[in-house]
Amino acid sequence: MIFTMINLLQGAIDVDTSVFLFFNGAHSEFFDYFMKAYSGKWIWVPLYATFLYVMIRNFTIKQTILCVIGLSLTIAFADQICATFIRPFVERLRPANLDNPISPLVHIVGNYRGGSYGFPSCHAANTFGLAFFIFFLFKRYWLTFFIMSWAVLTCYSRIYLGVHYPGDLLAGMCVGFVGASIMYFLFTRLSNYRRAERIHHVYSPILIGMITIVCISAYSAHACLFT
Repeated sequence: MIFTMINLLQGAIDVDTSVFLFFNGAHSEFFDYFMKAYSGKWIWVPLYATFLYVMIRNFTIKQTILCVIGLSLTIAFADQICATFIRPFVERLRPANLDNPISPLVHIVGNYRGGSYGFPSCHAANTFGLAFFIFFLFKRYWLTFFIMSWAVLTCYSRIYLGVHYPGDLLAGMCVGFVGASIMYFLFTRLSNYRRAERIHHVYSPILIGMITIVCISAYSAHACLFT
């Protein structure tokens, strides 16, 4: 039984590595710039600010404050579960880590290799934690489609940059979902939040997010031409 489980685990790791190498191996100069910028944290501040704006426009002051706290705790929960509790226990090397045997096969960008361990992915946990919380909060089709696509592309950028296996990202997504579910439940109980039929400016985050992606694309194209 134990040997069977070990073989299954090794098989899953082998598949995870093969899928990683397949997607990481597809790269270009344009996407080197694009994925590095897209994977950044500060580039998305306008998007986060727009979500805050939507909350202020539609919620009471108490609900807005509790919602911001809930989102912050979702991200803090996801980050700490991944980085503080799971990573030191699992100790799975990032693909690009020089101590990893597959590192010579990994495409990296700007010599960025991340930290030592990558399971689970904090990027995936944080972005999907935010995405699931927003989904629970508004439940609007196009907003859900956008925020989930945004989170998926964030995860892909981590594979592209060579710092995470797909399995790292899947585990991070699950942590994000758990964190968002717990915090949203607490938020609704403390704030008496009830989803309204009409939500003002609920699609404005899509506009700001798309503008940000266009700006990243323009920067990437400019960098390819003039650097």
